[in-house]
Order: sequence, then C-alpha cells, then structure tokens
Amino acid sequence: MISGILFLDKPLGWTSRRAVNEVIRLFTPAGSKKIKAGHTGTLDPLATGMLPILLGEATRFAEMGLNAEKSYEVTFDLSYQTDSLDCEGEVKSRFETGVNEEQLKAAVEYFVSEQDQIPPLFSAIRVDGKRAHEIARAGNSVEMKARRVTIHNIDLLQFTFPLVTLRVSCSKGTYIRSLARDVGARLGMGGCVTALRRLSTGGWPETLMVSMDDLAERRDGCIMPLSQWLRDLPELSLSVEEGRRFLQGQRIQVNDKMEGKVQVSSGQCLLGTAELKPGLNRMVLHPSRILPSAQEKLL
Repeated sequence: MISGILFLDKPLGWTSRRAVNEVIRLFTPAGSKKIKAGHTGTLDPLATGMLPILLGEATRFAEMGLNAEKSYEVTFDLSYQTDSLDCEGEVKSRFETGVNEEQLKAAVEYFVSEQDQIPPLFSAIRVDGKRAHEIARAGNSVEMKARRVTIHNIDLLQFTFPLVTLRVSCSKGTYIRSLARDVGARLGMGGCVTALRRLSTGGWPETLMVSMDDLAERRDGCIMPLSQWLRDLPELSLSVEEGRRFLQGQRIQVNDKMEGKVQVSSGQCLLGTAELKPGLNRMVLHPSRILPSAQEKLL
C-alpha cells in the first residue's frame, strides 16, 4: 500500500489537478485500482514550484499543508494590468510613467503586515457554489470578499523598470497576484504577474522538490513517510495493548503532561493522530484519525 508525501516541482502550464492525475498514473500498477492522492494547496497553471502531493492514507492529513505558511518568488510588470492579474489575461490598462527604487521599496514595505486582501476574480474561490473564475469567464460580475492574511516578509530581489522581482513569505490564503496588483496600485501603476514560483510550504526546503522526470526514474525514492509530514505534532508511544485499544477508537488514560494534538505510535508503527485532554486524574488520549494500515497490522 502506497502512503506518504512527495513534493512535486509543478511544471509550468499544468493545473494542480493535472499534476495529481499524472502522479496517480505513475504510481498505479497496470490493471489495478487507482491510488488515492490529493494536493495541499492549488498552484495556478502559470506558477511552478512546490506542490505537496499526499498519497494513500496521507490524504487524511491534507489540512496540515493547506494551513501552512508559504514562500514565493514572483516577477510582475508595473506597466500594465489584466483582468486575471497575470500575463495570461486580457489587458485592461497600461501605464507609461515610471518609478524609482526608493518609491518601490516604500510601496512594498507597506504590505508587510496583517491585512485584508481581496482575492483575484480569476481564482478557484467558490461564490454561491461556483468557482469565481467560471463566473468571470461567463461574463458575469462577482463581488470578491476580502480575506485576512499576513505577509511576514518581502525581499526585493531585482528591479529594472517595469519588471519587479520579489521573494515573499506569507500566511495561508494569500494571493501573490493580489499582492502584485496592490503594490502596483499603491504606485499608481499596474502589477501584472509574469512569473511565479512557490519556494516552500510549511517550511519544507526547496531541496525536497522533485520533477516529473525524477518521479519516472525513482518513484518510491521520492516519497517521504507520513510520520515526517506530521513532524510538528509531538509523538506519543503506546504499548501494543494500548495501541490495539487506540485502533478500536477507545480513549486511553496516559501518564503524560502534554496537552493538544499528537501523533500516536506503537513501536515502529504509526497508528494515527489524537488529542490529549485533561481527565479527572490523568491525561486522556482521544483518537482523531486512525490509520487502516495500522489496524491491519495490530488488530
């Protein structure tokens, strides 16, 4: 049974769904039922870079990637703007005046904060049950509601007017196309994204990324075990008997002072995740997600 995570370097022009489908094709033996797989945060076709793809049982823990901090490298053009906020859209306005580096730095610095950000109209956000980009492409208007996001840091990597290249560290839900738009608007100009690359998600380093060619050559060698994906959760180890009770969904009293979410194991076997809560006399382990593979081994 295939289970784990791989960090795909998503190719330019691919949707995130296509990337997942290609991974499913590579890892599903001929004539067998398709493996289960999913990604943890959409990348636009224009974007390349880190797309965590969860395989098998690991798909149960996608939220740990969806809620993660992200970092990007983005290049945008101040001289024009499109309806999609990137170079694949229809040009709506052009700007001929220039700005200097000092003005640009001041505009960029303004956005290093917690803020309300309006997502792009051409996005996968659902509005009244439909994707916003589907509504927009049908020629209908839609009001995009602002979202609270945090931009932790922005480094100016290069500036040769009208092109700007930034490295951005930000919270979940941040749209880099919206940031480029807003920086340009603050300067009285455009801000059309011409290149975008996700460098990291959840602090995972760029060096973990693998290309589709890498996957084709050494498939299993590219998969990271689920226990590493759960690295931010403290580990709680149970005896074999306690592990069996856990896998049956029972609550277990433990001699531990931790509180909150934990990953649970027995020996070398990962059992799932749980939450430690105070009981009358001891902490009580409440099962959250139980792995069927562990049940097959221990029950």
